Amino acid sequence: MQKIIKYFPNLTPEQIIRFEKMEPVYRDWNEKINLISRKDIDSLYEKHILHSLAIAKIITFRPGTRILDVGTGGGFPGIPLAILFPTCQFVLIDSIGKKIKVVQSVVEELDLKNVIAINTRVEDIKEEFDFVISRAVTAFPVFVGLVKKNISRKQQNSRPNGIIYLKGGDFQAEMKNFVRIAEVSEIADFFAEPFFETKKVVYLPINK
Repeated sequence: MQKIIKYFPNLTPEQIIRFEKMEPVYRDWNEKINLISRKDIDSLYEKHILHSLAIAKIITFRPGTRILDVGTGGGFPGIPLAILFPTCQFVLIDSIGKKIKVVQSVVEELDLKNVIAINTRVEDIKEEFDFVISRAVTAFPVFVGLVKKNISRKQQNSRPNGIIYLKGGDFQAEMKNFVRIAEVSEIADFFAEPFFETKKVVYLPINK
């Protein structure tokens, strides 16, 4: 938890309480469903929560922004961002029902009024959003093809609407068609922990 406060020193007391609650809630669920590996649950704040919040280092979502989290798994990056941006609306989707059940429970426990979790596939989502976010659910070009339809033309943020993707390792080959328009940020520039050395935030504006 101290790592969150270190990098986000302006959290409100309410936000701090919600972030503190995340560990016991996830530990409890992890006993029932192996959502996060045993090793990773001990590094929840670094490897899942802080990693998710790297997106907030490249954009501050304006109030009223609508964000779709595709393949949210246990609720990442959507839930940490929903805590950080309480005036934005988040829709978290996953095709695996038991994961969405966990997410719905976490949302309830944290009393997050700005999150909806749905058991569905992105192919079936027709709504439009300002941004689509995800944590490396598939190869980047495939992901762009799946979610491009869900990006709204109506702009309300400092950056144009688009895709924000958390990615690790070497993925130059995946980016060859997007080199001129995508912006790749090194998470190690924001967070000092060794875990982030190979992690990146990819931002792709979408012009329909």
